[in-house]
Amino acid sequence: MEIQSNYKQNLSILIHLLGWALFGLVIFILSPLSSGVERPFEFWLKQGINLSLLIAVFYINYFYFIPRVLFKNRIPLFLSINLLTGIACILFLILYDDWVNMQELMHKAYRPDVPYTPRPRNYYWDISQLLIFFMVIGISTSIASVQKWQADEAEKLEQKRQQINSELTYLKAQINPHFFFNTLNNIYSLTNIDVEKAKTALLKLSRMMRYVLYETEKTHTLLSKEIDFINDFIELMKMRLSSKVKLEITIPEKFQDAAIAPMLLLPFIENCFKHGVSSQKESMITIQIDISDHQLTLETRNGIFKSSENTPEGNASGIGLQNTKRRLALLYDHRYNLFIDDQNPENEFKVLLKIDLK
Repeated sequence: MEIQSNYKQNLSILIHLLGWALFGLVIFILSPLSSGVERPFEFWLKQGINLSLLIAVFYINYFYFIPRVLFKNRIPLFLSINLLTGIACILFLILYDDWVNMQELMHKAYRPDVPYTPRPRNYYWDISQLLIFFMVIGISTSIASVQKWQADEAEKLEQKRQQINSELTYLKAQINPHFFFNTLNNIYSLTNIDVEKAKTALLKLSRMMRYVLYETEKTHTLLSKEIDFINDFIELMKMRLSSKVKLEITIPEKFQDAAIAPMLLLPFIENCFKHGVSSQKESMITIQIDISDHQLTLETRNGIFKSSENTPEGNASGIGLQNTKRRLALLYDHRYNLFIDDQNPENEFKVLLKIDLK
């Protein structure tokens, strides 16, 4: 990281040096030489002074006035400072011309055989110099503004990344520990009835915990791993369900793999079992996942049973869904559609989520 930073800094310095060398060569050397007239030393000294003033003004403006005045929203003061500085620089060059008697020197260079007669100063060149001055000010302001915009955007992206990571960490904490404890209890009970089934369940739970611990450390994971995680979750949840709960699960076995944010689907599916199961009434849970043309579609449907809200698992359900909505907005922006319907005659909680995985 330090080497890359030094490389960028050295490259920036080189660009500035080349830029000023090209600017000074064209404006202050090649342009006067194109006339074919040998000019006096005082003229070239003035060109050097002029270029030095422009360089000084550029960097004073760049490092001091732009960040401390312009970016503090003190625009009138910033414009006044640069206007007065420009006029001061031009007045300094005029005084220099008078001091070395530049008009006479230039007359002798261009018309050595014609006697010199003093004339009023031609302010056209002074106005041209002032325009060059303001051009340099404009360039320095533009560069500083673009760099500030880039820095602000980079900071926003970093904040967004940190926010996503913190929200994912919070989501991991929301994976209900009661699910793991109850699943372990069920597996323990299975060991007295069906050892092979208990081993399979333990393997699924181990795979889920490995996914939560390792895959969620990444920004993205493979969709196939996310689907495996969902399948394991559903299979383990079945161990806790009575015969009164009917499941309609449609999850494709073969599909084109893609990258997806980890644990993005779980809250919607977990919500089905949190609120869609009744200990007294028959209930139906529908979970459908479709993957085609780089688009993932998740559709869930479950009944709403108020009693489930009194369970430890039900208490945290709303937080998980809100957190997931926020993650979708941060990670996929305009590449997803989420429709939730919890106000309908069927008293069902319906979710339709579509994500563009391209």
